[in-house]
Amino acid sequence: MTTIKDIARETGLSIATVSRVLNHDPTLSVGEETRERVFRTARRLRYQPKRLHRLKSRADASRKEIAVLLAVSLDDEQADPYFTAFRRGIDKRALELGFGLPDVYRLNPYEPLRLPSLDGLIAAGTFEEQELEGALSPRTQLVLVNNLLDIRKHDAVQIDFRQAAEDVLDHLVAMGHRRIGMIAGIDHVCRLDGTRQAGAVPDARLSSFERGLKERGLYRPEHIQTADWTSASGYEAMRRMLDLPDRPTACFVSSDPMAIGALRALRERGVRVPDEMAVVGFDDIEVSAFVTPPLSTVKAYPEEIGRAAVGLLADRFEGRETPQKVVVGTKLIVRESSNAVIENRENETE
Repeated sequence: MTTIKDIARETGLSIATVSRVLNHDPTLSVGEETRERVFRTARRLRYQPKRLHRLKSRADASRKEIAVLLAVSLDDEQADPYFTAFRRGIDKRALELGFGLPDVYRLNPYEPLRLPSLDGLIAAGTFEEQELEGALSPRTQLVLVNNLLDIRKHDAVQIDFRQAAEDVLDHLVAMGHRRIGMIAGIDHVCRLDGTRQAGAVPDARLSSFERGLKERGLYRPEHIQTADWTSASGYEAMRRMLDLPDRPTACFVSSDPMAIGALRALRERGVRVPDEMAVVGFDDIEVSAFVTPPLSTVKAYPEEIGRAAVGLLADRFEGRETPQKVVVGTKLIVRESSNAVIENRENETE
């Protein structure tokens, strides 16, 4: 049976460091590369904490082979803390239920993905159900996470994007804004050969936000810009928005990294935030509270999403046959980037 001492020997780290990494000690300061090395080694050696052998209530949990499929590269995952928290939730819940640490697979544009025989797969991103089914054993239970296509046959976990959009709009309207724009992410349908079909599905934040704008009589299509989820693309999208003859006074951005890029563009143009442009992001990554000005954002709960996905697999292994969908809520965190009331600006032009 693999022990923490075995993992420490393989990784060249101390037993104490390995233990703290595996237990997700928030006070431990190590790089993501080191964390990934520890978990990669633990997966390869089939590590399971001894205490879980006494706590298992799920039938044959330790014999189940489960894995995670991510639509993002390792570099993208490490650049966005959302994915780190999501993976942490999966690993922690899997260990709690006695499954051991799931293997992780990522799409590779240079080599089509071939998945082994599995009992369960958590697929995070937008994939076509039929393609995944064709690549999996008939016995494999599938959980789809934040998949933007219509899901009918399998379990799913989804962020409550509609409520998040409503909360943002309610806040911005209460601050006096009537010209409200958005920088939306560009979503893709991901295929197992590593290719992506861009624009095949709308950003779920965008469709919910547009619906809310239309219901309030505030929708203006020229105030919608798109970007590819990076800070650099958020920066460029905000520059385009600032060039509009009648630019918005507030902007909702689909991710915090994009919003941080947008803040830089506003700073370079001398646009005061939030007095001349309010900004709200999405995710509530740690750095959002420390940028200038501190970023208002929608707090998602990626660790809870990961935990919920593992829980759905566990229920399936116990015999549940009916597909279930878990919707994870969000919370609007108001900080200085949007917390200023404006007045009589509906007809103002820049």
